[in-house]
Amino acid sequence: MIEHSWHHNHDILEIRPVANLKPAEFRALAAQVDPVISQQGGLQGLLIDARHSKGLRNFVSLVSHCVFTHNEHRHLHKIAILSDNTLLTLMPQLLNHFVAAEVRPFQGDEMAPALDWLTHPG
Repeated sequence: MIEHSWHHNHDILEIRPVANLKPAEFRALAAQVDPVISQQGGLQGLLIDARHSKGLRNFVSLVSHCVFTHNEHRHLHKIAILSDNTLLTLMPQLLNHFVAAEVRPFQGDEMAPALDWLTHPG
């Protein structure tokens, strides 16, 4: 299951994987998010809260669907990843080679700094 919430007038989407992810969950999330992206022309940022992710495989699945599917990354300016998992903190270095958005890792207790970074253009 993927929980999500909006920040800053629907400019920033926060997603939280809370169980093993299945294609139906990505379709359900897309059905709610795609109309906002279409209406606004994009999102300022995506906050991936991976603090409670069920391992690297689940996280990689989440990122591949949310970032690479339908070229969603072309509609994002920044992606912040919250995690205390050492392997997940290396993911932004890999993603920066494949997405147009700037990707940055944050420690699990850095929600406020992550949101602050996402809200400021640049």
